[in-house]
Amino acid sequence: MSGFDGFNTEFFQSSYSIEDQAQPYDYSGRPYSKHYGGYEYAQQGGFVPPDMVQQPYTGQIYQPTQSYSAASAQSFYGSSFEDEPPLLEELGINFDHIWQKTLTVLHPLKVADGSIMNETDLAGPMVFCLAFGATLLLAGKIQFGYVYGISAIGCLGMFCLLNLMSVTGVSFGCVASVLGYCLLPMILLSSFAIVFSLQGMMGIILTAGIIGWCSFSASKIFISALAMEGQQLLVAYPCALLYGVFALISIF
Repeated sequence: MSGFDGFNTEFFQSSYSIEDQAQPYDYSGRPYSKHYGGYEYAQQGGFVPPDMVQQPYTGQIYQPTQSYSAASAQSFYGSSFEDEPPLLEELGINFDHIWQKTLTVLHPLKVADGSIMNETDLAGPMVFCLAFGATLLLAGKIQFGYVYGISAIGCLGMFCLLNLMSVTGVSFGCVASVLGYCLLPMILLSSFAIVFSLQGMMGIILTAGIIGWCSFSASKIFISALAMEGQQLLVAYPCALLYGVFALISIF
């Protein structure tokens, strides 16, 4: 055992002692000078920008310094809510123009306003198509599919024909709008079919008059909107063919 004691006293002799652990050093070999959690850290000096210095909070906890106001919302959205147009106008629904177009169809001799008739308004035509299908339904005829199918094919054919005949051209929405508004007299015919039979002589005369009414109103509007002077009869003939199909649905 004496040999081991001598070995322990002579192994790894150095000047390091346990007291040196209380003095920590950084990577550069200098001792730390700031206490933090039992250790000392050196205070490194340097320039700190003024905007990075945290300012003390001077306000109150329940009263924020920046308050929300209507003026800030107005500046955020760019304009006030009072200056915004109505919702129906944004959707393109103008009841005044719808009423004027309806009166133009009901009064065949009235001069049509080309600026109003050139608008793409499908609110009135959709209502008239639904009304026409509803009157057919009251007469015991479920023909909604035929009404919308024939309307789509007729609008497409008139769109191609009017673009070939006119110089300025026309949009598909304008053609659908005019043909839909001029379907209004056909609703009167289908309403008569609920009470009376249209397969006699009086029914044939009434049907011919309604077809002429619809085609004359549609051709008048197309002529005024597209500046096609002297071509009303050429436009009225395909319109009469289209409305004749609707009349056959109402009769049979």
